[in-house]
Amino acid sequence: MSKVAEIRDPNTLQEVASHLEKTVIRQSKEIAKLRLQIARLRGHDVSPQMELQLLKEQLEAMKRAMFATSSERRPENKDDDHQNDKGEKKPKTGHGPRTQPDLPIEKVVHTLADDERTCSFCGAEVNEMGEQFEESEEITVISLEYKVLHHRRQKYRCSCNAQVVTAPGPVKLTPGGRYSIDFAAHVAENKYLDHLPLERQVRAMQRAGLIIDSQTLWDQIEKLAQHLQPTYEALCKEALKAGVIYADETRWQMMTKNNSCRWWTWCVASDEIATYRIFSNRSQKAAEKMLGKYEYTVMTDGYATYDALVKNGKANLTIAHCWAHVRRKFIEAEDAYPELSKPAIAMIKDLYKIEKKLPRITPDLPGHERKRLLELRHKIRQQESRPKIDEIRNWAFENLPKALPESKMGKALAYMLKLWRGLTVFLDNPQVPLDNNAAERALRGVVVGRKNHYGSRSKRGTEVAALFYTMMETAKLSGIDARAYLREAATRAINHPGTITLPADLT
Repeated sequence: MSKVAEIRDPNTLQEVASHLEKTVIRQSKEIAKLRLQIARLRGHDVSPQMELQLLKEQLEAMKRAMFATSSERRPENKDDDHQNDKGEKKPKTGHGPRTQPDLPIEKVVHTLADDERTCSFCGAEVNEMGEQFEESEEITVISLEYKVLHHRRQKYRCSCNAQVVTAPGPVKLTPGGRYSIDFAAHVAENKYLDHLPLERQVRAMQRAGLIIDSQTLWDQIEKLAQHLQPTYEALCKEALKAGVIYADETRWQMMTKNNSCRWWTWCVASDEIATYRIFSNRSQKAAEKMLGKYEYTVMTDGYATYDALVKNGKANLTIAHCWAHVRRKFIEAEDAYPELSKPAIAMIKDLYKIEKKLPRITPDLPGHERKRLLELRHKIRQQESRPKIDEIRNWAFENLPKALPESKMGKALAYMLKLWRGLTVFLDNPQVPLDNNAAERALRGVVVGRKNHYGSRSKRGTEVAALFYTMMETAKLSGIDARAYLREAATRAINHPGTITLPADLT
């Protein structure tokens, strides 16, 4: 343990922190001088002021990483906070009671006991005032309950004794199995939607009276996944029919008995479907497997693999890039270059304000209405977004010489200009959004799940995880109950093997 870690007095810690900061600043200046001397000896023409600015940037980045918040939210303009687009004062919003239209309502009548029905003034008996009640409401919870259902299938016979008929029983997840489809769907929902590891579910079930182990739970969801495989594959194909898809990746841990290594969850999402596959790498081959023969527009975050697919002739795609990632780069550079970052962030914010004016395209629109709205979106973008894009580009070229290439501002400008072609695709294609936030939202559940149950222990585990994340997130996008979707799709597949159940089949 370091000596600083042993200090408990706040005043002493403050003095130590101040001394360390002064030391870092002094050493940063010394380093700047030495780097300048080295640059001159090598014949480079480097401004010492720019070198010092770079060191200041590194110091600010370190302080921000240690003490600042990680949010990308920006403080809103006070006028924007209190006024709407018409200049009218916005109504205040609070955290009042919310309506609960999906909850059942049970009326509970409270009455006085017989010995309490006496008037405290005259001693006479008090009587009920008809339908006069003092009413209030509260939300409560009914405990989850597990049951053993003893199925008794009645047998029937004819008086001729030539035939015996037995009443049909419930559809079984596994022939002769003990656990129902509902139970398997419940376990899958807990793990892949609510991110509860199987061991944690085992403890919760034991508290409710069910004695079970994690291997048994895994067996149920693995068998459920077998029945749902045709639906999963159909969803993956269905997502690739969209004119614009969103693609992103995040790490996924593979934990075998002898080793732990990093795999990758690849996500391809449309406005209605989110699909996942988990591969051992982030290579072009993995991207090629994920995208198949898709030939429309892919919104990405700038990961070079997608552009490489097009350059190498392995895919006929239009690559669009994400303005949210560009904005993120300028936010990261703001601590060292506040005067340069603020205009960039403000101009990008203006782009998003223009986007809010555009009519939204929904899947249920009739063809002629969809065409009209797309034309309107294109018109507004040409009139308002294109001039703003030109302003951003001119600003970038004007300020590029003001920052060292290796500084955060230099990297932010280089990043934006490198991806410029993809960043302007939305101007000509009204279906393309400004950012890849749809894919990032779709991966949020995977990331939370990874933090809770860490990853998978086998290749089959990655396949099951990808399947259930696909069906859970797709159900959320479609506005249907995830467990009901799993139950219905599995029941249909068991009754008629190979049956595909899409969300539209349940709405």
